[in-house]
Parts: sequence; structure tokens; C-alpha cells
Amino acid sequence: MNIELIFGDFPRLESTNLQLKKIKEEHVQELFNIYDNTNVFHYCGIIPKHNFNTVNKMIGHFERDFQKRKRVKWGIFEKSQSEKLVGIIECMEINQKVNSVSIGYFLAEDYWGRGIATEAVRMVIHYLLQEVQVNRIQAEVMPANESSKQVLIKNGFLKEGLLRQATLWSGKGVIDLEIYSILKEDYR
Repeated sequence: MNIELIFGDFPRLESTNLQLKKIKEEHVQELFNIYDNTNVFHYCGIIPKHNFNTVNKMIGHFERDFQKRKRVKWGIFEKSQSEKLVGIIECMEINQKVNSVSIGYFLAEDYWGRGIATEAVRMVIHYLLQEVQVNRIQAEVMPANESSKQVLIKNGFLKEGLLRQATLWSGKGVIDLEIYSILKEDYR
């Protein structure tokens, strides 16, 4: 794993339709619109944020986590919408000894069902497996989250199994999680 590719300059990824880039203070209203919507976090271990100032402070937390080499939190920007922030995708739980990372993602509700999450995950997979030389990418999904499971399956992830009553998620209590992964050798 080339950790410097992740934590040198903030990695900016681009496709025909999307840009994955750093979230800045100028995006705070769009970020608040995402975090203020309870539906967005129905299947996440994230508690919605209904206070604008709290969300504004989060941008600094994203930067702090990046500087501490803990996680990369990309904004998902749709090019056709004047580069509007429509979601977040992140790379976390970076384990250099095992050469693995975890990913997570969520979109503003108005952008569900358009293939944006599928494309953003595809971009991050390519970056992590081909450029950074990660061997394993995994994602944890609540069993009822069919949409997220489809995003992963479309991108070549395999379901590894169900972890029963495996973790405590904020606002959800102790929950079951399905584990999906893709290995470098699986990538095509």
C-alpha cells in the first residue's frame, strides 16, 4: 500500500460525471442539507445533525482526520449540477499490516437511484486497488439496506457473511452487519 498516495496531497478523483474532492467551507449548506435529513442515515451508524453550526465544524474534523492519516472523506460532486455536493464517500480503517481499507458512502436523498453511489464506489475501488495498491476493500452494511448491497455487488464485491449482533451503531443500538469485500485479484 502506498500510503503517501492517500495522505500526501488530498486525492482528487474524476470521472465523466463525478468529481470526488475535498469538502470545503463553501459547501457547508449542501453538507447541512445532507446531514439534516434523517432518511439519509436510516441504515448508517451516523446520527443526523440538525444544527448548522455543528455541521460547519465537521468540515474541520474531516481535515483533522485526514491530517492524522485516519480517513479520507471525499465529497461526491456531480459535474452536471455545477459541481454540487451530492454525497460523501470515505476510506477509513486503513490497515497497512493487512493492506486493507474499509469504505462507506451516503447520498443526499434527492440523488438516490441515479447510479451516483455505484459510480463513486467504482472510482474509489479503481484508485485504491490500482494506484494505492491496496489488496482488500471491505464495506459493512445493515442487512435491510438493499440499495447499498446492490451498489457493492455491481462493483464486484462479494458477500462474505453476516456478523450477528456485532457492533454498536449510534442511534441504532447493537446491530447485525453483512460484510462485503473485493480483493485486488477479483478486480477486473
